[in-house]
Amino acid sequence: METKQKKRIYCAIYTRKSTSEGLDQDFTTLDAQREAAQNYIASQKSEGWVALKEQYNDGGFTGANLERPGLKKLLSDIKEHKIDCVVVYKVDRLSRSLIDFAQLLEFFDKNSVTFVSITQQFNTNTSMGRLTLNILLSFAQFEREIISERTKDKMGAARKRGQWLGGRPPLGYDVDKEHKRLIVNEEEAKLIKEIFQLYLDGNSLLKVAQIINDKGYRTKHVITKTGKSFGDSKFGITHIQWIVKHVLYLGKVCYGGQIYDGQQEAIIDEETFKKAQDMLVLNRRERKVIKNTECTGLLSHLLHCKACKSFMFHTYTKKNGTHKYRYYVCSNAQKRGYSSCPTRSANAQAIEDVTVECLRKAYTNKRSEEYQNKQEIEAFLSPIWNTLYPQEKLRILKALIKEVDYDAPSKKLGIILNGNDLRLEFVVDLKQVRPLNKWHKEIEVKKEPAIKKNLILAFQLQNLLEEGKIQNTKQAAQWLNTIQVRIDQVMNMLLLSPAIQEEIICSENKALNFIPEYKLRSIINEADWQKQDQMWQALLQNPS
Repeated sequence: METKQKKRIYCAIYTRKSTSEGLDQDFTTLDAQREAAQNYIASQKSEGWVALKEQYNDGGFTGANLERPGLKKLLSDIKEHKIDCVVVYKVDRLSRSLIDFAQLLEFFDKNSVTFVSITQQFNTNTSMGRLTLNILLSFAQFEREIISERTKDKMGAARKRGQWLGGRPPLGYDVDKEHKRLIVNEEEAKLIKEIFQLYLDGNSLLKVAQIINDKGYRTKHVITKTGKSFGDSKFGITHIQWIVKHVLYLGKVCYGGQIYDGQQEAIIDEETFKKAQDMLVLNRRERKVIKNTECTGLLSHLLHCKACKSFMFHTYTKKNGTHKYRYYVCSNAQKRGYSSCPTRSANAQAIEDVTVECLRKAYTNKRSEEYQNKQEIEAFLSPIWNTLYPQEKLRILKALIKEVDYDAPSKKLGIILNGNDLRLEFVVDLKQVRPLNKWHKEIEVKKEPAIKKNLILAFQLQNLLEEGKIQNTKQAAQWLNTIQVRIDQVMNMLLLSPAIQEEIICSENKALNFIPEYKLRSIINEADWQKQDQMWQALLQNPS
């Protein structure tokens, strides 16, 4: 009698080792795991099991996360339905995180893939296997956390003894690889002493950085074992501040907020270090910092200085204690001084207006259907743009623009569009742009009663509808990034009597500031204007 042939089950063997130690040997731990898995698959030959030749190995990768090349390759092949079963030596070879493992099991189940651990004798085809798997994995995660805590405690104890725990050596020191400690680099130590002296002479952190850079000094150049290069750049405020306030140069170490004696030799004496710290505290008290929490820039996190390849951040200054002048400053100029940047700063309103104008030129001659973000483009090109709040304008610009760069010497403005990364370039002269002081207008608008702003918006929307510039309130809602019901509520304010509308727009009655829009709805529902006026007067008497 002819027997029915078993369906083939293609098995992928996954192996992992946390450290790279011993991987250069002829027979490694990964080889041992794979050989054991192959023997187990061979024992299941009668069930149709076949070991794939493709190898999925991760040598020197932790099981605490899923960032492993071998595992990613395994998951990719599962998606392509090349694998029916995943075989490992032990559960923790696949993952030591219960959350990650649960996600992997869900992925396996979704793609009809069985998971088998050969030393723990279970598979995910059975409910008991899944229960046992979760229990074992919980212990594996517990073991990993215990190891992590022990390592942290060991490093903390070493730090308290003043030991150097590795990493890139700071300026002024080199690493004695044999004894694993920091030793003084005499040439760099002279620079450290000069930095402290310059600061104690009354120079600001920025001025110290400028002096050091003008003398041709650069930050410490370090090449790691992997070949990555760090440092060898100009000094900035943060570099100088780190040096002046760090106890490392006092021959000590800081761990957990406590100061301990270090094993490295001191470069700066205690008296000099204490004077520097006193100056830092004094300068911090005297420096007046204007927090930029109320000043929104339309190009925030978008504008770059092309010459320095640095962000230009949005800020403002006050004159006579009243008028605010907005501008964008190159972060490189702010860190290393204005002499280090040809652009330095740009008038905020001027560069914002020019960017909007140039972007409109790019979109006007093209149909919005040809681009992504169709809704944002329509809102940007429509007359309703000028009625939007700054935060909404910024959202729309970020949807349309990936990056804006400006170069003052060449007067060139570059705009990189989102989606296709197309770069547009325009020649602009910000000095010829006479920006309106819209910042002050926005402040004054915010002081106006909410019902007044909503009524004015209702009139603007009504005009756009009558002129055919918008088709309906649904389109207006999309442009304003809100729901149609909200637009209908605003438009209903036009049903108020002319006398009430006139008082809302023209009156300076302070009671208007305390009347929420929803309290007008009962008045709007009244068709008799005389009764509306009576209800309105009652509301003015008791607005809250």
